[in-house]
Amino acid sequence: MHLLALALYHRDGRPDPRVVHFRPGALNILTGESETGKSAVLGIVEYCLGRQTFTLPDGVITNTTGWYALLVQIGPTRLVLGRPAPKGASTNKAMLVIGDHTLTLPTAGHLNVNADATALRAELSARIGIEDFRFQPPPGAGRHAFDVSISQAALLCLQKQNEIANQTLLFHRQGEPGIAQAIKDTLPYFLGAAGPEQAARRHELAEIKKAQRRISKLIEEARRRVEGGEAHRIALARMAADAGMIAEIPEAVSAAALDQLLHRALEAVPDVPSLPGQDSRRDRLAAERRELRSQLQELTIARGILDTWNEESTALTGELHTQLSRLKPIGLLAASHPENAGSDTCPVCSQQLPVPDPDIGDLESLTRRLDRELDDLAALQPARNRHREELDGRTNEIQARLRNNAATLDAINTSDRQLRQAQDQRTRLAHIQGRILQELQRTTPLGKDELADLHRNADRLNEQAEALQLMVDADEVGAETENRLNEVADLMTTWARTLDLEHADTAEEVRISPSLLNVVLRTPDGRRPLTRIGSAKNWIGYHLVAHLALHTYLNRHNRPVPGFLMLDQPTQAFFPEEVHDADTVLDADWEAVRAYFSLISQAVSLNEGALQVIVCDHVNLRDDWFREAVVENWRGGTALIPTDWITEA
Repeated sequence: MHLLALALYHRDGRPDPRVVHFRPGALNILTGESETGKSAVLGIVEYCLGRQTFTLPDGVITNTTGWYALLVQIGPTRLVLGRPAPKGASTNKAMLVIGDHTLTLPTAGHLNVNADATALRAELSARIGIEDFRFQPPPGAGRHAFDVSISQAALLCLQKQNEIANQTLLFHRQGEPGIAQAIKDTLPYFLGAAGPEQAARRHELAEIKKAQRRISKLIEEARRRVEGGEAHRIALARMAADAGMIAEIPEAVSAAALDQLLHRALEAVPDVPSLPGQDSRRDRLAAERRELRSQLQELTIARGILDTWNEESTALTGELHTQLSRLKPIGLLAASHPENAGSDTCPVCSQQLPVPDPDIGDLESLTRRLDRELDDLAALQPARNRHREELDGRTNEIQARLRNNAATLDAINTSDRQLRQAQDQRTRLAHIQGRILQELQRTTPLGKDELADLHRNADRLNEQAEALQLMVDADEVGAETENRLNEVADLMTTWARTLDLEHADTAEEVRISPSLLNVVLRTPDGRRPLTRIGSAKNWIGYHLVAHLALHTYLNRHNRPVPGFLMLDQPTQAFFPEEVHDADTVLDADWEAVRAYFSLISQAVSLNEGALQVIVCDHVNLRDDWFREAVVENWRGGTALIPTDWITEA
């Protein structure tokens, strides 16, 4: 699988994307100044290959781009792998288009989600030749099984700038949780040292061992039942006898007789008395009680109203008596009052009043009216007293009926308690019958003959497990992996000496350690891992020779790994950390830089079109072969994101 083009589509839907073209089977150099988007290319490629997590930082690219797409070629087939820009940190949406050699990148109007990342990875995995291979970890490894796919293969094809210069990590994302173990688990498969056959045997062996554990448990249970005799069943029979379900069992009872007794206990029907009609009678009493309480409440309200009326009448009578006592003395003054004295003259001092008093006749009339009202109130009191007595009588009657109702309910509840006790007895008998049934069902199929059958099945599983274990041991995946890495080591050793890397001239061998997942040198002084070698120049150099040699091996043996290698900033060790443009740096070790790129070009040529290498870097050499390899030069305002995208955003 080689990359043909990378496309970015503007968020506003303009039809023409920003396209970066690549040449298959060749060295592709994308050179340019700092902050032009070179390092973003690797992250976009990985995202288009089906990674759900979007790793590009927020900035100009994410602010302007709505879709990312990759045009790839696998044999005669081309595929467009499209991914919409995620709204958050990840998305599973994807677009997958498959065609022949005429397929090209679509315009923005033809972008649509028709798949997901899982389907995209599955299609790519099948087309690059990854078999239907589910990796089974060794028993007790504490890891989950997983399907081998392009997700693991792509880890061998990418080198970010913080990875290619790392002395502790060799592969892409190796430092993330679980990734290093995934590489260790799948590297033998990608090298050809292990395949689905070995995995199938390991899986079958694991399943047989599970079956062995299950049948061992059954045998142990059966042995306990057979060796323990009928003690448990005798105990159940005695419980049934104590409950009155069967007759008392004899001291010595045969297994057949015991079995008959237990079955008889299962058929026993407990004699539980019943009291018919209790529920309906209780319902009638409850309804009567509700009606009586309602009537009692109405009487209580009526008595309250009558009491309030009496209180108000008493208060009114008192007030009238008070007013009448004030008015009656006025009649004594009427006799001494002059006949010609008017209401405007004071009856005591005969002085003229500024405001005339009520007429004496009016006051006498008021006094007579108050007398009549007091008489009327006194006449009503006997009727109110009789009504109160009637209410009290009805209240006492209803309260008596409520007491009778409660007594009747208590009698019914007493009968119910007796019924519940009988029902509890029935429940106890049912519990005993359930235990007996469970014991009969559990022990019936596991007699002495069945125990012998279990032993025969266990012997058969042991034979199968031993045969499979011999085959698994004979696979020697670890030894075969090391053997295949020997071919990789031959190239690594030669190229490390070509680059004049530290200790390479005295090393007997430079190789990849599948256990360390790092470069290891075998020297006269012993094994020397990359972690014990200094200088970023050497770390990058050993990364280069390791990945170029590994991909050369994979291509030679037609292994199911994409045929491209992406390298980001492989010359960073030769330039200042904050370099803006390598063309402006005068003191770089240009011969070493040229040697690195020359080795990459040599490895590509050695693979005769099977290997595509894409390098993103500051450097821009003047050599003709280098210039021919340049596919993009992002200087003088040119970058991954066009200028008009930024000005119009």
